Amino acid sequence: MKQPLLAIWDGLKAHCSRLVREYLGSLAGHIQIVFLPSYAPDMNPVEYLWAWLKRHALVNYRPNNLSELHATARNKLKSAQKRPSIIAACWMQATLW
Repeated sequence: MKQPLLAIWDGLKAHCSRLVREYLGSLAGHIQIVFLPSYAPDMNPVEYLWAWLKRHALVNYRPNNLSELHATARNKLKSAQKRPSIIAACWMQATLW
């Protein structure tokens, strides 16, 4: 890769462990880490993906049971993976792109 890999992490304690810090330090800057603030849903692209799922993909959908909802939501999220415009929009909305 020509540029360092940028990883955006939440505040999970495992991400801040000594082992992780030592490993990242050994990579000579090839991976750069940016931590999200402790609670920043407006900066989290996944929150916008959930909003898209609820407001567009599943709007007016009435499942008969929880397993039907699970299967349909999973299929809709898989279809979003094949639509780069949705994923890019979530990143742009989070002002991370």
